[in-house]
Amino acid sequence: MSHDPLPPVIRRRMAFHDALFDEPVTLAGVAAERIDSGAELPAFLSARTAVAITELGLLDLIVVRKLDLLIDARMQKHQIRPDLRHLAGFTIGLGPGFQVDRNCDFAIETIPDKAGTILRHGSTEPADGTFRTLAGRGGERFVYSSMPGRWHTAIDIGSRVFRNYIIGYLGNTPVQAPFDGILRGVVRDGTEVPSGVKLLEVDPRVRGAVWTGIDDRAYGIAIAVEKALDLHRETRVAAIRSRKSAMTEP
Repeated sequence: MSHDPLPPVIRRRMAFHDALFDEPVTLAGVAAERIDSGAELPAFLSARTAVAITELGLLDLIVVRKLDLLIDARMQKHQIRPDLRHLAGFTIGLGPGFQVDRNCDFAIETIPDKAGTILRHGSTEPADGTFRTLAGRGGERFVYSSMPGRWHTAIDIGSRVFRNYIIGYLGNTPVQAPFDGILRGVVRDGTEVPSGVKLLEVDPRVRGAVWTGIDDRAYGIAIAVEKALDLHRETRVAAIRSRKSAMTEP
């Protein structure tokens, strides 16, 4: 997994992100380890003991070995999406900005009411600013950076917080919890952030709050990726059989 710094990761107990800082991370029974050099990758991938997570960019990785599969899961909602298709044998784009046969082979919707829908034609829906609700709370669960600066916090994910409780500081500016709940996500302490990105999320459900593992929406998207791979394999097998049949015809 190649880490892109934007947007910053807030749901860090639901991600492999903290492995970049040499913290032990296991998600759904799968461990992650940090890799700093492309030279380390072949042996690491052959061992199959963990997921490799790295700050190496795509251009650093494609020279190591040919990519069979490339999934763009960066969720950069308003960025222009480059054409991925020449970089790997099969490409999947997650979320807004993807168009099948233009910048990916398959695309998968991530907006709340269509999350997990597989597209083999057409474009994914543009970002519309809608949020999945938790206990009646939507976009107000999140607090955004009002300016660029360095973020500092000493509050752990999973902590009980209360309305107006100071979660951290962006530069010298205090950032408060929007309401009572459980801190579901927060940008890692010491991160330099731009303006307008999510700094934290509060889950209002308290007893029913979830801040670890894989939530239902993410799980559905992951299952859709698996199904897309199955569809791709089936298409390839059918094409090979068709060619063999054509070659044996008198």
